[in-house]
Amino acid sequence: MNKNLIKEKADFLIKKSKKLGADNIDVIYVENTNIDIGCRLKKIEKLEKSESSDLGLRYIKNKKQVIVSSNDLNKKSLEELVDKASKMVDAVPKDPYCQIAKKNDIIKKIPNLQISDSKEPSIKSLKDKVVEAENAGLNVKGVTNSEGAEIGWNKSKIHLFNSNGLDVNYQSSNYSIYTILIAGKKTSMEREYEFASSVFEKDLTKPNIIGKKAGELAVKKLNPRKIKTSKMPVIFSPRVANSFLKHFANSINGNSIARGTSFLKKKLNKIIFSSEINITDDPLKKKGLQSKPFDGEGLPTKKIQIVKNGELKTWFLDLSTANQLKLKSTAHANRGISSPPSPNPTNLYFQPGNISPKNLIGNIKKGIYLTELMGSSVNLLNGDYSRGGSGFLIDKGEIIYPINGITIADNLNEIFKKIILANDLEFKQGLNSPTMLVEDMTVAG
Repeated sequence: MNKNLIKEKADFLIKKSKKLGADNIDVIYVENTNIDIGCRLKKIEKLEKSESSDLGLRYIKNKKQVIVSSNDLNKKSLEELVDKASKMVDAVPKDPYCQIAKKNDIIKKIPNLQISDSKEPSIKSLKDKVVEAENAGLNVKGVTNSEGAEIGWNKSKIHLFNSNGLDVNYQSSNYSIYTILIAGKKTSMEREYEFASSVFEKDLTKPNIIGKKAGELAVKKLNPRKIKTSKMPVIFSPRVANSFLKHFANSINGNSIARGTSFLKKKLNKIIFSSEINITDDPLKKKGLQSKPFDGEGLPTKKIQIVKNGELKTWFLDLSTANQLKLKSTAHANRGISSPPSPNPTNLYFQPGNISPKNLIGNIKKGIYLTELMGSSVNLLNGDYSRGGSGFLIDKGEIIYPINGITIADNLNEIFKKIILANDLEFKQGLNSPTMLVEDMTVAG
């Protein structure tokens, strides 16, 4: 649908909502195109293409709000949508904090973030990539089977409007590819994976590299051993180290802080990491996988230092949670078609340290190099942390053999203080971390 027609429909919804008594209104319109292709043992088993266009209306009256949505955008359906919202709103409880962006606060100019590839890939090119990735893995000596490979491409167009004059839009796209390979036979088999993501096709890691890496990782895990329970340093590979950013982000989410359900609720402007740790959220990162020029309420986004020299500087806030906490929104509102805005990070990452992963490992007499986490027993009320995992034993600075069936445990308050980061940061997804050392965790064999 062209931009003018989308605006026409949004204007209609806003005017009719005002006529029926709404105080504030916003409208979100999203178009999505998705292609997903999967193969297993060199045969294409999945080929899906979908297109959708959906519209959401947030109707606020007397500090009560409802959200209604539809993918039927003819005039009669839109009239019924507003009528439905106007009848529903009287039945919901008051929300004294709900609001929309004010005219003076909404974004005025959209920056070019290079987050949309104008070229739509052909089905053939995607098929070739996914088959190439799996073949490369199957050709690794010791690989005996495959759980398959999959590639996906997505393009999204997002339009936001509100009754204070907001009228903005942007487009984004991305590629993602992964391969899962199995090594070994009978009761001695191990699986591993590798993945890559990018905005532009030309920046996507070559499929044969993805497949080969997955196969090699699977072979390295063969013949794992058990270890005795003890306290020791644990090194987290980048793909599992980023899980701490997820726990951290959930703990400083404005909703958790406002409800008092986070172990960090009293830690604003307090030291929670060592002084070497810095964490940044950058929604304006060029070619960033989670970059966006404005948030789900139309506020301009900006790069923010979340942790500076170990000190927690801010929460993730949207307008509602900022209102509750008597603060200003950090422009982290994330919005779905049928749900109210809620704060979420964008491109969140640990800034890298100064030591190489090799030297980080080389300094350890006995410890664990963790490559996979399983299950989750993480209590964000008090910070207690316990997860299953697998990886490799480190002895005298060398990785010597694979281990599995371990559980690592500690408390996030203590973990955060003991983190040491390597210098190998790569931006492969929304949450990114370099290799991470956490000293003296309980490792149960």
